[in-house]
Amino acid sequence: EVQLVESGGGLVQAGGSLRLSCAASGFTFDDYAIGWFRQAPGKEREGVSCISSSDGSTYYADSVKGRFTISSDNAKNTVYLQMNSLKPEDTAVYYCAADSVLGLGHEYDYWGQGTQVTVSS
Repeated sequence: EVQLVESGGGLVQAGGSLRLSCAASGFTFDDYAIGWFRQAPGKEREGVSCISSSDGSTYYADSVKGRFTISSDNAKNTVYLQMNSLKPEDTAVYYCAADSVLGLGHEYDYWGQGTQVTVSS
């Protein structure tokens, strides 16, 4: 059974940092890309960042470039999203997802349950 479990969300002041984790199981981790997506109340889900577990290639949304960093620990089947210089507009439920194709513009196959990130002003 494929499982993606997010953790690390919480409440932080603007300018602060959080690190999200996505622990994956039930599939061959190295064969998949892992993406982070977010959805704020009343808004559509948007892609934030993704990483290829095989070669480490990454993509970032323009809104988070220079502030967020995605990384992968293949030994632990875990992907991290380090979020710095957080802004109130980063407030959303953050989901990790897995797919055989790297990118932020398509639907991923497998999804976690999400973790709430709230940035106060």
